[in-house]
Amino acid sequence: MPRQVDYYFSLQSPWAYIGHKLFQEVASTYGLKVNYKPVVLVDLFSETGGLPLLKRHPVRQRYRMVELQRWRDKRGLNFHLQPANWPFNARLVDGVVIAAVEAGHDPNRFLRRAFAAVWEDQLDLADPATIAKLADDAGLPGKQLVERAGSDEIGAAYERNRHDALAADVFGSPVYVLDGEVFWGQDRIELLADALKSGRAPYRSQV
Repeated sequence: MPRQVDYYFSLQSPWAYIGHKLFQEVASTYGLKVNYKPVVLVDLFSETGGLPLLKRHPVRQRYRMVELQRWRDKRGLNFHLQPANWPFNARLVDGVVIAAVEAGHDPNRFLRRAFAAVWEDQLDLADPATIAKLADDAGLPGKQLVERAGSDEIGAAYERNRHDALAADVFGSPVYVLDGEVFWGQDRIELLADALKSGRAPYRSQV
């Protein structure tokens, strides 16, 4: 039985995009089963004391822009710091990921294309036709998944992911939860890899 990691994220998150390729490489190296769990970031922020970007102090907003440039270089990426169609309502595209998993598909190729579509190609991931084409290009049944993504059942699954996130002490994106230990942020992927390599027991909060 492979070890499992819960992967909480939204396609709206630049940090999930920046870390996605490396995370998948770590998961592959250690034979992890990835449980994809898209979440509504605005709701998660509001319930855990975080703030949406535009409500953060200008000092924090400026620092975020510097960090994006640093990590763009560090991860060898080439993307727009302020893409034309961001922010956007991620409900439908996140729902496609849930629908793909539900149908037994591996969503990784779609995720790689969709993240690049937002940050590199500046496409509108709130547009159903754009999402369907990205899914088709990833070898998935785009039209079917987009239709399913808009259903009440997928909406309920999206909501369950939010409850699961809160129960697991998740408060942002991306978060990787291994054996109950939370690794928040793509800049913790190396620490996740260290934990897997060492085989140590999970760390737990003392408060």
